[in-house]
Amino acid sequence: MTIDEIRDNFALLEDWDDRYRYVIELGRTLDPMPEAEHSAANKVLGCASQVWLSKQIDREGGEPQLNYLGDSDAHIVRGLIAILLTLYSGRTPQHILATDALALFDELGFREHLTPQRSNGLRSMVERIRSDAREALATAS
Repeated sequence: MTIDEIRDNFALLEDWDDRYRYVIELGRTLDPMPEAEHSAANKVLGCASQVWLSKQIDREGGEPQLNYLGDSDAHIVRGLIAILLTLYSGRTPQHILATDALALFDELGFREHLTPQRSNGLRSMVERIRSDAREALATAS
């Protein structure tokens, strides 16, 4: 699944109940996260739900790429994670820092349809990934 496919599917769904169902379905496509990865170090602070992001840096082939596993105890949040990982996982730190995930979520209409707590959690997840990218850049140079 690509971000463009997600955009296209969102465009086909006019009703927000259908869009929420689609986001939940996206969450079901996440690769399973091993229980050991549900650790305090991987927990994303600032989320109302339990959220974990586990990163692995692949340094083969020159530029590092950040790969993620994600999980949450909330179905809709798992879907948001799936969208974020489609956007960011397997990408270089430069790509991550140049890509505005929050603008994508605004484009899809989430600003008006997420609770303030979910919006804060989404920002926390994005900031965590962007922080990982900055850290990977710093250690690569």
